[in-house]
Amino acid sequence: MIIGVSGQDGGYLAKKLLSEGYDVLGTSRSIADGAFLSLDHFGLREKVDLRAFDPVDAHAFRTLVERFKPTEIYNLSGQSSVGISFAEPVGTFNSIVASTIAMLEELRLHFPHVRFYNAGSSEMFSGPVGEPLTETSRFAPRSPYGAAKSSAYWVVSTYRESFGLFAVTGILFNHESPFRGANFVTRKVIETAYAISQNRSGQLTLGDLSIWRDWGWAEDYVDAMYRMVQHDHPSDYVIATGQAMQLRDFVAHVFAYFGMDWQEYVTSSEALARPNELVYSCGDASKARRELGWTPAYQGKAMIEKLCAEYAAILDRGGRS
Repeated sequence: MIIGVSGQDGGYLAKKLLSEGYDVLGTSRSIADGAFLSLDHFGLREKVDLRAFDPVDAHAFRTLVERFKPTEIYNLSGQSSVGISFAEPVGTFNSIVASTIAMLEELRLHFPHVRFYNAGSSEMFSGPVGEPLTETSRFAPRSPYGAAKSSAYWVVSTYRESFGLFAVTGILFNHESPFRGANFVTRKVIETAYAISQNRSGQLTLGDLSIWRDWGWAEDYVDAMYRMVQHDHPSDYVIATGQAMQLRDFVAHVFAYFGMDWQEYVTSSEALARPNELVYSCGDASKARRELGWTPAYQGKAMIEKLCAEYAAILDRGGRS
């Protein structure tokens, strides 16, 4: 059962589970009007049993679990934009924290054998520049989104330790694909660079270009989710490449891929800066490498080139606006 199957990771996870022989139930708040970009791209919409479901509705959750009897539940739902969380903090907390509590309580009461994966985030941290973050690093969120993810992390930990549930959180650092939402900076950069490359005109304005992020490839990170849930013992894991890059360098690599000098087309504006920003983010996935045998296939410049190539292929076919 993939809760939030319409998002970037949902399509990759459905693809992974189907390849492993699973039957997959996918939920989204809206099925009739929902966009399933990744599922459609992989030709999987008809292979996933899609159901409308709001994760804060405990009764609806219990009804779905009773009917379909999933052995594994992956919770990928919730408001996923750091920027939007400053404008909609209450909705962000409800979609991330209240929904997680509702589902775990139903599992505790009625389905304690089901394995539960929760999507955490690097936004829970705020470490010093140059220091890779691990599972034992101190949480210091800089946004309502990060605070909500931190709260959900502790809820999952509490239910695991107090009631013996197989409930884990994957602390995933930034991971990208062509199926990111329009509000994510990676999509904004690549789509704008692609558009400029078609007629050599246009401009891109971004916020703080000095921030550092550890960017990985989404399909690699979905494989890590799966490995966490298959492990003999439930535990939380940082999933990251271990390589941090400044946003300006990410932008430079993207524009270079399309044959351009980024400084001719990109400007920075304080008006686009967030009220509070995570300056440096880099993860240390040593535990996942040691216990799960997980390593990323793509990182750094190689990941950016793959990302640009897949975006360009989709845009060349007129698949995105």
